[in-house]
Amino acid sequence: MPSFANPPRQLSPSGQPETAVRVWDIVVPLRIWHLASLDAPTVAVVWACAFAWVVHVRLPAWAPALLALGAWAVYIGDRLLDARAGMCTPPKHQLRDRHHFHWRHRSVLTPLAVLAATASLWIVVTRIPAAARVPDSAIAAATLAYFSSVHSRRRLPECLARLLHPLLSRAVLIGVLFTAGCLLPVWSQAALRVAPRPVERLLLIPALFFAALGWLNCHAIAQWESNRGVHSKPVRPIACFVGLVGFCLAVLLVWNEPRSAALIAAGAASSLLLALLDRFRARLTPLAVRAVADLVLLTPALLLIQAPFRP
Repeated sequence: MPSFANPPRQLSPSGQPETAVRVWDIVVPLRIWHLASLDAPTVAVVWACAFAWVVHVRLPAWAPALLALGAWAVYIGDRLLDARAGMCTPPKHQLRDRHHFHWRHRSVLTPLAVLAATASLWIVVTRIPAAARVPDSAIAAATLAYFSSVHSRRRLPECLARLLHPLLSRAVLIGVLFTAGCLLPVWSQAALRVAPRPVERLLLIPALFFAALGWLNCHAIAQWESNRGVHSKPVRPIACFVGLVGFCLAVLLVWNEPRSAALIAAGAASSLLLALLDRFRARLTPLAVRAVADLVLLTPALLLIQAPFRP
């Protein structure tokens, strides 16, 4: 059960004590799951396995391992760089619990990130066919470009940055790169089949919807953690709209592409859960809100449990 903390009771204008609002926290395993950057690798593996389930592809064990290790190394590096920037220029960088956790334990997390990156490189060299390394290299280059743009001290000219902001925002880039990383192992394995099914057609709509869901997740977190607090832009209408679009797509696809429809419906449920989280986030600690925001993205795991892989 989640733990909770009751804030001090305050007096109402009439002098009577107001009822304290119970603020809920999360259990320790979920707290560590988020603070240690294990949330992103978990989401990546679940969605990659779900994409593989949609196209009837069985992923070898090294594929989710590569995805998890690579995502973990990237997120540890990203949060350590954010933490270092926050320590150097505190007014320009608002550090959160995850950044402080990474900075306190950098002597442990940095070697682990290097080890994870080395293991990922070993898997790429020894397991992935040469033909499949080209798209992997493209994703790696795009990720490096993202790191350079986010953490570099050099910035684009103001007019160009304003023009490209909708396409190069952090939320959009993370949504696109994360989706591409989840799709790569599925595409590489589907290409090895003698008579491949139309993978592109089956995965196009689920992939686009997952990219939108990734953007929504990042956008919601940015709004919830912004300095504007309660004056931040509302997340609920956007999340409800994305969820409604997802369920409509699932209904349209259910007869011809039932697995694609099921995955999109699971993503739509995640979107509605984000809307619900936005509604009740005042009753959760900031750390709980951030962890639950990633936890609700694991809805496709229910598909993998209830409908295991069958060729």
